[in-house]
Amino acid sequence: MPQTLGWTIPDWQQAYKEGAKPADLLMPLIRELKDADPAWISRLSEDTLKTALTELAGKVEAAGGDLEQFPLYGIPFAAKDNIDAEGFETTAACPAYAYQPAKDAAVVRRLKAAGAILIGKTNLDQFATGLVGTRSPYGAVPNSFKPDVISGGSSSGSASVVARGLVPFALGTDTAGSGRVPAGLNNLVGLKPTKGWFSIDGVVPACRSLDCVSVFALTINDASTAAQSLGGYEPSDAYSRRHPQSLPLDAPALRRPGPPKRLAVPANPQFHGDPLAEAAWITAIEQWRQLDSSLELVPIDFGPMLELAALLYEGPWVAERHAAVEHFMETNADDMNDTVRAIINNAGRFSATGTFKAQYRKEELIREIDTLLTDIDALLVPTAPTAPTIEQVNADPVVLNSQLGTYTNFVNLADLCALAVPAGFRDDGLPFGVTLVSGAWKDHELQALASQWLNAHPTPLGAVDKPRKAEVITPQKAVPMVQVAVVGAHLSGMPLNTQLTERDARLLEQTTTSANYRLYALPDTTPPKPGLQRDPLEGEAIRLEVWEMAASEFGSFVDLIPAPLGIGNVELADGRWVNSFICEGYGLEGARGVTEFGGWRAYINALKAGDA
Repeated sequence: MPQTLGWTIPDWQQAYKEGAKPADLLMPLIRELKDADPAWISRLSEDTLKTALTELAGKVEAAGGDLEQFPLYGIPFAAKDNIDAEGFETTAACPAYAYQPAKDAAVVRRLKAAGAILIGKTNLDQFATGLVGTRSPYGAVPNSFKPDVISGGSSSGSASVVARGLVPFALGTDTAGSGRVPAGLNNLVGLKPTKGWFSIDGVVPACRSLDCVSVFALTINDASTAAQSLGGYEPSDAYSRRHPQSLPLDAPALRRPGPPKRLAVPANPQFHGDPLAEAAWITAIEQWRQLDSSLELVPIDFGPMLELAALLYEGPWVAERHAAVEHFMETNADDMNDTVRAIINNAGRFSATGTFKAQYRKEELIREIDTLLTDIDALLVPTAPTAPTIEQVNADPVVLNSQLGTYTNFVNLADLCALAVPAGFRDDGLPFGVTLVSGAWKDHELQALASQWLNAHPTPLGAVDKPRKAEVITPQKAVPMVQVAVVGAHLSGMPLNTQLTERDARLLEQTTTSANYRLYALPDTTPPKPGLQRDPLEGEAIRLEVWEMAASEFGSFVDLIPAPLGIGNVELADGRWVNSFICEGYGLEGARGVTEFGGWRAYINALKAGDA
């Protein structure tokens, strides 16, 4: 087994600080990955790993060797195979659907920009339709503790490779609980963020209005670290959201700022005839009551949440799943998993009128829930109320799948965030987990409370039997961020780059404009600066960097920009538009055209070499 088995992100970081090289650690890792492992659909080869490491080395060199700009430098991760990644097919666990994406999904792009290395794409319930991990032609993914038990889904493979310590974190998706149920069944942390915090651009939709990219990790700190690189507004994603400057103080406690102190628990929890899960819940509840004298557990009627949960599969949201694969089903329905096809075909039962009625009922239930939880800061629920075997699920795939979503299905419909955490083990040796749920943008408050819980009741890491270290997470609010593309003196290693770094800006990516721009060297500027002009007729692609900084810092940055330069919008190679330096037309009088160099750095290097 690779020496990195069960390493957390700090373990990887420490190895690099001590002089290890990414190739020395990652090459043995990918050589150990097995073709017969159903958790993987595709993996990085040795040659493609070399290419990825060369690209990473180039980014570090362009940043002047400053590894602090790469918080995930050399750290491997996996991504569910409904998330696009350049160089990998996207299958959504349906070979007939497979395609080669032209670019990375936004979340993959952000992780790569932070220095992480994607080593493989993972198995899932086909088209992310299921909570069981058995609905895939690539095979059922077994539980990492007992192979005859389900892993949970739909993000089955991502949970499995993290639980077994192959990678410290992996991306899943979560519409109905797919980022939480597998965490609960495999002794993992499962971070289901506020909708829109992580972009879904480049993700095969399940229910696009509800979908979230999620994180599986061995520790809360690792999930939080990954989230800091993943989160941020993406203008190209219609469902991406900017973090609000503040949460409303007059809202129900669930949606107000502040650490959770009053936790609602189900007054009559459902375990669907699973006494071992019920016993584990009773034990966990008693431990939570003793965790902190300031915490109060309040039993409440979960009827409104359960009714809202039922809407997801029994209501017209199943038609949203049909919208995602409508054209594929018209020609390739026979290539689909029988259960998945039958579920999505239920879309035909719902009319437009019925859809609006369900939307009205959803809003009524959310208002009812907010009223019920006026003085409640968060919910505490079982993550998975039962743990069936693969054989049991195959015999009754719909009912058992529905039972697994009892305490997860309502969360995205109600615009809540959630964090699944380990909560000990059942008497049969299977993991048991609980989930904290609160209002949108209270992700960090949940992380702080969950770390307090795990410090008091630690479990081994995943299924690798390594001890869990104490975690400290300071409650914080995600900071609103602004992206800005730079083309000249603000590039990494250039004279004005400090104007970015002193504002704690971070490099997101190195890319180019669309092929619609011309670059000019402006006369009489110190240090030398370029001017960028849009020219769709004779333009070319110009190399640039995209940086991100806190919105609160952006104003002071803009104040430093001298005329004729300013901030406008520039189109990137992949069609996104971002804030960028532009130049007033009068400023180009007497300027030298340097478009043929493809970028400012190349022009400056040519000047130094006497070749320009």
